[in-house]
Amino acid sequence: MKTGKIIKVAGPLIIADGMSSANLFDVVRVSKLNLIGEIIEMRGDKASIQVYEETSGIGVGDPVYSTGYPLSVELGPGLVSKIYDGIQRPLDLIAAQSGDLVTRGVSVPAIDYEQKWHFIPAVNVNQQVFEGDIIGYVQETVILKHYIMIPPGINGKILSIKEGDFNVKETIAILKSEDGSEINVTMLQKWPVRKSRPYKTKKNPTEPMLTGQRVIDTFFPVAKGGTACVPGPFGSGKTVVQHQLAKWADAEVIVYVGCGERGNEMTDVLLEFPELKDPKSGEPLMKRTILIANTSNMPVAAREASVYTGITIAEYFRDMGYSVALMADSTSRWAEAMREMSGRLEEMPGEEGYPAYLGTRIAEFYERAGKVVTLGSQGKEGSLTVIGAVSPPGGDLSDPVVQATLRVVKVFWSLSSTLAYKRHFPAIDWLTSYTLYDNNIKDWLKKNVADEWSNIKIKAMSILQKESELEEIVRLVGLDALSPENRLFMDTAKSIREDYLHQNAFHEIDTYTSSRKSFNMLSIILYFHDEAMKLAQDNIPIRDIISQQVKDKIARMKYIEESQCDTILSIKNDIDREFKELREKYSA
Repeated sequence: MKTGKIIKVAGPLIIADGMSSANLFDVVRVSKLNLIGEIIEMRGDKASIQVYEETSGIGVGDPVYSTGYPLSVELGPGLVSKIYDGIQRPLDLIAAQSGDLVTRGVSVPAIDYEQKWHFIPAVNVNQQVFEGDIIGYVQETVILKHYIMIPPGINGKILSIKEGDFNVKETIAILKSEDGSEINVTMLQKWPVRKSRPYKTKKNPTEPMLTGQRVIDTFFPVAKGGTACVPGPFGSGKTVVQHQLAKWADAEVIVYVGCGERGNEMTDVLLEFPELKDPKSGEPLMKRTILIANTSNMPVAAREASVYTGITIAEYFRDMGYSVALMADSTSRWAEAMREMSGRLEEMPGEEGYPAYLGTRIAEFYERAGKVVTLGSQGKEGSLTVIGAVSPPGGDLSDPVVQATLRVVKVFWSLSSTLAYKRHFPAIDWLTSYTLYDNNIKDWLKKNVADEWSNIKIKAMSILQKESELEEIVRLVGLDALSPENRLFMDTAKSIREDYLHQNAFHEIDTYTSSRKSFNMLSIILYFHDEAMKLAQDNIPIRDIISQQVKDKIARMKYIEESQCDTILSIKNDIDREFKELREKYSA
């Protein structure tokens, strides 16, 4: 290791000289405590280092050791179901080794080097393989096969490969490269976190990532391989939305990054996920989840590393051909960490003190999302969907972090404090949110859900927009001053809001709604509206129309179990019967 000496300490930033042989982004060990740091700036032989641990007690003259390697993550069997800190240290193993508090300088392998995995080959001896090719797999969890891939940059012919029980460092195959040398392949790969993993081509996303949240799946869907952001003020439900997406999103692997948020929120995830069942497999959700926890009581500098650690792990599973979703909660805390380090580096500040490169860093992060054709001769497709929560001060959407994020993401779920105060959750404002994936996924929805999906969505949104226009009149002159047709629009909009968009994350049935059930529910609400409009045009009193008993059944549709969701359509018969009786009453 090359050695330098500390000449300045400023919180998480230290400056060391005698580092001329080190490179930008090299990992270093600081002082005799072996604190982990990363070089973020080089000026001559002076290196500016952000330290990912508490720096109290570190002083001028203490040694700095450069490892010569960039900050990297270990990739291999054993990742799933784990909880790591921002620099991929397994918190459960650290707790077993040194107690509940993370000891400074502690060094624990990210993956258990001793655990044996049963490897099953998928290629034969003398077969030519290329970078990214899958050569076999291990059954990592009940619901997830962990495919073993040829690392990027390596091609060759298989000299030997065998089935058996191996740890991640043992040789499972030997390749003969083009230059005649032999290469030992293990199940362990390392990859620098700031460098995106390679792929063949990036494709347009065409399939929605269904989330089970009606307001998202109906009005503002995100595609598999897409990007979305969830900005909103304190208390508007950002974290609950992120938790719901992590629980129910239609992805095979979930990477959840708790970046700078409160520790109790990560505790909720840890307690809930082992108990909750995946709607597809029936297995605990933790069997497909990886958690990166760098909460508000952990070192600030490590927040920046945590988002890169999370997305690199997500890219690794994407390269296996999986659909992966990454939740980052919240990127504002990451941006604040950048602002703090930028200030300590004495860089020229940009808007609101954030560094001038804020927009570039955020764009680089979201650019790593996408639907791709992976490396290798198999031509597998994988997708990585990135959803970031943003916490602007006071809910101000003109905040630089929000604006920089909106420039690069294609879905905007705007959380409203007004809706949250009314106890309407998810508090996603249907008038200010948007998605740019509608055209990409409409064919998939037409084929897999219903031909009329787009039509009923447009019709429901137009009713909500009509309600917004009429609200001003109602505030001025009252509801009774409206025409019967407009009063009916107001009543239907209320039904859409309360009976459809409002969803209880803590109700056993209402927490998740399939696309088929969502379509049936919205169809019934709009069918009631159409039939009621006919009665209103025949001068039947609007008060009688909207007070029918079938309205109670419509309000309770959300609590019908998924297995019986087709019974929702039978409510049409009740609507027809009650409206027929009403028509006969006034024609008599």
